[in-house]
Amino acid sequence: MPSDRTWSTGLFDCCSDWNSCCLTCWCPCVAFGRISEILDKGSSYCCVNGTLYTLLCILHASSTFRPFYSCCYRTKLREQYLSGENHCDDFGVHCFCHCCALCQEYRELQNRGFDMSTGWRGNPHMHNKAVSKAPVVEGEMMR
Repeated sequence: MPSDRTWSTGLFDCCSDWNSCCLTCWCPCVAFGRISEILDKGSSYCCVNGTLYTLLCILHASSTFRPFYSCCYRTKLREQYLSGENHCDDFGVHCFCHCCALCQEYRELQNRGFDMSTGWRGNPHMHNKAVSKAPVVEGEMMR
C-alpha cells in the first residue's frame, strides 16, 4: 500500500504497468472516464466524462480546455489521497505530459486498491477509505 502523502509511482513510470500504459495511450477517454468516476465517488459516470473529454480533444485539439478539465481531477486525486502540492504543477503536467499524467493517476488509484474497470460502484470495499473525517455529533440523545 502506498504512503498517504506521495505518489506510488513516478510520472514517467508508464512502462511499469503495460495495461494502464496502453489504455491511456490508445484510449485516454476511457482512462480519464474511469479516473473521474472514482474521484467523483460515483456522482458522475465514466461514459459521460469520457465523452466530454473526447469532445474537448476533437473540438479544441490545440487549445487548453482539455488540460484544464483533466488537471482538475489530478488536483482532486491529490486532495483526497496525497499531499497538497502546487495546483499550477497539475496544469503544467497535463499540458506537457498529458498521457504520462493520466497513466500515473490511473496507476495511483489501482495501487490504492481500486479495480479501475468496475468504477466506483464496483469498489464498495473502498467507499469508507475515501472518507477523510468521521462526522461530528453534537449534543446528547433525547427522548
